[in-house]
Amino acid sequence: MSHLLQPFLDYVFMQRALLGTVAIALSATPVGCFLTLRRMSLMGDAMSHAILPGVAVGFLVSGLSLGAMTVGGIVAGLAVAVLTGAVTRATGQREDASLAAFYLISLALGVLLVSLRGSNVDLMHILFGSVLALNDAALRLLCVIATLTLVTLAVVWRPLVLECVDPTFLRSVSRWSGPVHLVFLGLVVLNLVAGFQALGTLLSVGMMILPALCARFWCRNLGPMVALAMGVAIAASVAGLVASYEWSLPSGPAITLSLGAIYLFSLICGPKDGILARFRPRPHFHS
Repeated sequence: MSHLLQPFLDYVFMQRALLGTVAIALSATPVGCFLTLRRMSLMGDAMSHAILPGVAVGFLVSGLSLGAMTVGGIVAGLAVAVLTGAVTRATGQREDASLAAFYLISLALGVLLVSLRGSNVDLMHILFGSVLALNDAALRLLCVIATLTLVTLAVVWRPLVLECVDPTFLRSVSRWSGPVHLVFLGLVVLNLVAGFQALGTLLSVGMMILPALCARFWCRNLGPMVALAMGVAIAASVAGLVASYEWSLPSGPAITLSLGAIYLFSLICGPKDGILARFRPRPHFHS
């Protein structure tokens, strides 16, 4: 155990990486749990691509400027969310189809914009992140977004849960439905932009969705599910960073693959619809 903790005790860059990933874990995983419950898991993936043009514009204007790329990513993500809703209402096309179209356009446009000015190194930095190179400004941004997300979720928790369970009932008894949905979309975009700082646009969604999917195999109640998802995300972050340090692996993919390993274990062994659970004999009910 001491051998595993030694890199975090000896190197400041490992401490920064751990703090950054823990902030993302505490912030993004509750949002991912709600996405999972709403059967919108793939929306996170689509939105992670949708922020890329804004990040690319920020890069073209100011280079690898944290502030410019963050603002650009937020604007682009919110714009895609609004356009998706507008097209769905105006044409009758399903929301998932509209979102798929816009995210594919956004991904291609973002890669093209970065390629116009940047090098392959810049493109890899934007797509896959640099968690081992987080500076003070990036850490402050991650901690601020984590705090803002947790406070916002505490405020809108009840209507957000109700919207997951019965959105029609919420619309009939309250005016919260529309604002809550917009706030939730804002949190999705905000956390994907935060994850981009450490894991890049292509891997940030992994920290949001995979822990929630893992927790779903172990519990059904939302509170324990969120707590377990946070624990899974933090454990995978530590494991991925240690693997990255020990074997000179890229840190972002190492963290995501650690999450993937936990997901596969949960898929097989989880008591709630895991593969092995389906073969266990079920208790008989007696009258």
